[in-house]
Amino acid sequence: MQDTFAILIDGKEAAAHAGETILDALRRAQVDTPTLCTHEHLTPAKACRACVVELKGSRALVASCERKVEPGMELRTDSRRVLEARRGVFELLLSQNDVSAAPALVLQAERAGADRERYRGQRYDRGLHDDNELYVRDYDKCILCYRCVEACGPDVQNTFALTVAGRGFSAGIAAGYGESLPDSACVFCGNCVAVCPTGALMDKREHTLRAEGRWDESRYDVVQTTCSYCGVGCQLELHVDRRSNQIVKVTSPGDHSITQGFLCVKGRYGYSFVEA
Repeated sequence: MQDTFAILIDGKEAAAHAGETILDALRRAQVDTPTLCTHEHLTPAKACRACVVELKGSRALVASCERKVEPGMELRTDSRRVLEARRGVFELLLSQNDVSAAPALVLQAERAGADRERYRGQRYDRGLHDDNELYVRDYDKCILCYRCVEACGPDVQNTFALTVAGRGFSAGIAAGYGESLPDSACVFCGNCVAVCPTGALMDKREHTLRAEGRWDESRYDVVQTTCSYCGVGCQLELHVDRRSNQIVKVTSPGDHSITQGFLCVKGRYGYSFVEA
């Protein structure tokens, strides 16, 4: 197969590269395509179906995050069928989930023309799990994108503490065979927290500040530094409250060659000694 070939996107010819996904080609062609479960460092889960496109010759809509491009493909991203499918995905998510900590999702839903009141009253409350000192699991915010499962699995951590349990409306993310993280294989690296797009998984300090109405990102400076726990050279982003001079959260840059946004438990949560 040739390395570069032509495909049609909404009737316009565009260049595609062998081995890339349809979503890659759409982004390079600057075609706005909503995504929720996609993450640049994780295997596509094909779970959210927000990125679907119409492929000529295909009976079903295809997930652009996973399907590889092929020479001569004819794609539609603006057909009525595609737009209605995307709008339906967002309307279901808005009606069933707490999206208060998911501004990116809300913005994409608005662009898709989703009506958040269409399925009003169809919420399925799953509850908050607060069983450790590092992060909480608020399943009312979970959209089952599977990012956390991928990060906990072979893509990043290889711990396999998180999995999908249940079926239908009872489906959810579980820690092994039970509900308690301390009793599971979890090593509390927080990489599942780092990839969560909705705040369903959230650092304990951030969750507490939000619950108390004291979370204010306009007050936080982001200072980049190198983790001092070992010699790997992981890069840290310290989110520091300039008023109290306290660290409220630690993240890592996604484009760094070593960390790619992922850390161990010491790098992400072992910062309290700074304030001692």
